[in-house]
Amino acid sequence: MQKITPFLWFDNNAEEAIKFYTSIFKNSRILETSRYGEGSPFPVGTLLTASFQLEGQRFMALNGGPMYKFSEAVSLFVNVETQEELDDLWNKLLAGGTQQRCGWLKDKYGLSWQIIPSALGKYMGDKDPVKAGRVMQAMLKMDKIIIKDLEKAYHG
Repeated sequence: MQKITPFLWFDNNAEEAIKFYTSIFKNSRILETSRYGEGSPFPVGTLLTASFQLEGQRFMALNGGPMYKFSEAVSLFVNVETQEELDDLWNKLLAGGTQQRCGWLKDKYGLSWQIIPSALGKYMGDKDPVKAGRVMQAMLKMDKIIIKDLEKAYHG
C-alpha cells in the first residue's frame, strides 16, 4: 500500500468527480467506496468516502460538505510527453472549469491541475541561462502549454 495518499474533500459531488477523473486517465479505477447511512448529514446511500487510482497513484475522496474548498495552494501535477497527450488531458479536465496561466487549470470541481510537458523542465533546466530565460518568458505568456512554442523559444 502507498504510504502517503492525497485526501480530497468534496462538498457533495465526490462520486461524480472520481467517475470523471477515472474516465480521463487510462490506468485508473475506483477501488473502494463507503456510503452514508441513517442519521448522517447526507441522504442515505450518498458516497461518504472512496479510494481510487489515477495512473496508479492512489487517492481518497470524501463528501464532507461545504466547509472547505480547494485552492491553488495544492495542485495535481501531470507530466506529459506529447502535445497530443497534453491537449487531450487539458481539454477533458478543463470541461466546465477555468484555464489559468503556465499550464494550470481548475476543473469543474475546483481542483487545480498542472498539465506540464517534460520538455519544459528540460528546456528551463538548460545550463545556458539565455535559453532557459527565453523558455520561461514564452511559458509565462501561455495558458495551455504549447511544446512547439517552447522549442522555438529555446532555439531562439
